[in-house]
Amino acid sequence: MGDNSKLQTQIEIKQAIAARFSTELTADELIKEDRVPFPFFRRLSQKRANTWIISLFVILHLGAFIATMIVNDCQENSHGDCALKPLRRFSFQPLSENPLLGPSASALDEIGALRKTLLTNNYQLWRIFTSPWLHGGLFHLIINLSSVIFVGIHLEQEFGPLRIGLIYILSSITGSLVASLFVQDRPSVCSSGALVGLLGTLLSGLIRNWKSYTNKFAGLVATMTILMTNLVLGLIPYINNFANLGGFMSGFLLGFVLLFKPQQEKLARNKGGLFDFDAKHFVKRRNTLDKPVQRGAALVIFAFLLTGIIIAVLHSININEYCSWCHYFDCIPSKWWSCTDKAFHCEEMVNSEHLTLSCPNTGRFRVFPFTNISEARIYLYSV
Repeated sequence: MGDNSKLQTQIEIKQAIAARFSTELTADELIKEDRVPFPFFRRLSQKRANTWIISLFVILHLGAFIATMIVNDCQENSHGDCALKPLRRFSFQPLSENPLLGPSASALDEIGALRKTLLTNNYQLWRIFTSPWLHGGLFHLIINLSSVIFVGIHLEQEFGPLRIGLIYILSSITGSLVASLFVQDRPSVCSSGALVGLLGTLLSGLIRNWKSYTNKFAGLVATMTILMTNLVLGLIPYINNFANLGGFMSGFLLGFVLLFKPQQEKLARNKGGLFDFDAKHFVKRRNTLDKPVQRGAALVIFAFLLTGIIIAVLHSININEYCSWCHYFDCIPSKWWSCTDKAFHCEEMVNSEHLTLSCPNTGRFRVFPFTNISEARIYLYSV
């Protein structure tokens, strides 16, 4: 009788330990029930984790893009010379003006994009905090937010909303600060910096917990694919690639600082995340994963880098003056767009109904069926 009682107690203890590392729904159960583990497509009661912070950021980005298109108002400001005219007020500038299918340069300037003359000459430092919420166009918006949802949801479910939200904000600001050191006299947005920061965080978390994850090589390939896609997209005008560099640097260091331990109770052989997590191996190594020296060193490096970047921005330092090739990392010239920030002289001839723009240095000539054209649009046709 005593042996049976002892055996029953051992079984109950083992069941309690196993329950500690169980999840509400495994990936196999999700597949069987045809459910997608993203917050927008599940009922609240079926969420494996709270993903409110990434959802909030996505909503803010969408709101900022809608506000930008309202300010742009291509139908009115460009006199109907727009792409997708049926959208009326929300129609886009022609692809010759914005290859990302988005607003005009003047609209981006007005809504808060980075530009050298506005940032350094007019000291409009508030643009450092507005440019991370802006997108260069519809193509940029779709690619960026899709990546944010895919990467951010997995990270938030694994490490919680507070840590991922802090990394997202700090990466976006750091990316914008780095972009300010390389800014040219054309509008640029920095929204991809936060996404690349999440990718840097994902990479540092993978490195730190390398022996605790399975399918890590497939996850690494997915991470690098998203990273390279956004870096290539950053070679098009209006997207600042240096913001991606700053965001990645910030996210990578902050990953070592903040992602010291996944949420144990939700990661028992969890195949729902970007990387599968082996809870048994985690039990053996959980005391070694939290490395205070490593976290402290990463935090000191991040603090010194951020302080140096802030000082450089406040002193209006522009690294392009010391690096003749750096601008190629931000924009590659093409027959479909121009990367120069120096406008050439153009002659304007105005009559009652038309404006004729002739630029002898570039050989461009165009007749507009209206006379009130913005300086930003004249600049685009002069380069």
